[in-house]
Amino acid sequence: MRSPSPVREPQVRLGLVATPLVVGTFASTIANTLVNVPLATIVADLDAPLRSGALVVIAFNTTCALMLPLGGWLGDRYGRRRLFLVAMAGVTIGAAGAVFAPNLAVLVAFRAVQGIGGALVLPNVLALLTSAAGPARRGRAVSWWAAANGAGQAAGPTVGGLLADTLGWRAVFVSIIPFALFAFAGGLRWVPRSPARPVRLEWRGALTLTVGVGLLLVVASAVSPLGAGSPFVWGGGGLGLLALLAFVLVERRQADPFIPLALLVQPRFMRSSVAALCQMFCLTATLVTVPLYLVARGEASSAAAGLVVVALPLAMTLLAPVAGLATERWSPRLALRLGLFALALAELALAVLLLGGHPVGVPLVAAVTATGVGIAFTQTPATAGAARTAIGAGLGLFNMLRFVGAALGGAVVAVVIADAADSTARCATVAAICGAVALLALLVSFAGRNPATR
Repeated sequence: MRSPSPVREPQVRLGLVATPLVVGTFASTIANTLVNVPLATIVADLDAPLRSGALVVIAFNTTCALMLPLGGWLGDRYGRRRLFLVAMAGVTIGAAGAVFAPNLAVLVAFRAVQGIGGALVLPNVLALLTSAAGPARRGRAVSWWAAANGAGQAAGPTVGGLLADTLGWRAVFVSIIPFALFAFAGGLRWVPRSPARPVRLEWRGALTLTVGVGLLLVVASAVSPLGAGSPFVWGGGGLGLLALLAFVLVERRQADPFIPLALLVQPRFMRSSVAALCQMFCLTATLVTVPLYLVARGEASSAAAGLVVVALPLAMTLLAPVAGLATERWSPRLALRLGLFALALAELALAVLLLGGHPVGVPLVAAVTATGVGIAFTQTPATAGAARTAIGAGLGLFNMLRFVGAALGGAVVAVVIADAADSTARCATVAAICGAVALLALLVSFAGRNPATR
């Protein structure tokens, strides 16, 4: 009788471990994006002012971003599998609470619960995936995570709008629950236990980092309604920078810091973090600018504009496995550079099309799709590099920087476009800034020595 292949069992095992982790990632991502389209319907049904509806989005994003480093530390302290299960329970409870929310305040509170769940998902899923995959299959494991992120971003707005129109806005939150419950059950059944470590919480560093980044995120959200010249924007930004300076000074004196300062200048982590911040900056700015441009100029309805930009996250999702294989078979650094180069070219091409007032057509859709291609080939090697360098709070910091990039992208759109979304020059300027940011990240990718091994 022929003996079984020694390779097949680990491959099957990785698939079983990855399935609940990838589904959990999808659940937390789609929980973030489902509310974007039906937001006006939600606030109207709850008899709340439209301007307060932004809190439904901000509650998730801000809570998630600020909790990310702590979520990574908690995974080290209590075990990553345990934290993943807690995260899925949190996403489920947050979604169920939102379904029955009687007013906006309760809805915002349960959105914050979902955000905490999301913060526990990101660093711990990455650590669990890369640990199960090992060095040889790290690229493809990270690509599955990237595909789940892209799928959540692509499906969220469309599914949210359809559910709200057909079944009512509360059905939007119901749709999250089956994914979270499956991920919880699968995690309990297939994900191996991860050991807890007696890691001390250096609370001063955790506090100053959270306050500093929190203030900067609030300031970025305030740019649109208050304007870039607002004293609140400048004052809050200054206080945020002071808090981050305090973080550096505090951590320099700690024998066991919350996040080692050496990690921030470690070449691989620095390259990966800058690239991830860049791709989220470009993703957010493009997804906001292109629909504004098309609707304001009368080129497309809101629904049609949404279909145009869905090509971007769709390309991210479909090409994530290809990017994973490229990361494994090529030098990961080469894959990262190719992704950033493609992203820069796509954004600059988009700038030319917007400046020329180009209508909806193949060239515009191609430029948006090419942006998704560049992001796909940037996200996977950047995340694999960070997962190879950092664990715990450091991996949480990497994901926090992704949120910072998204916030900065939105702030740039608010400052440059303001109330002139029909201005081809202003929309083109945003795309050109994205191209310049991608080129800057490409330059940073040449920093430091090449690692001796992949």
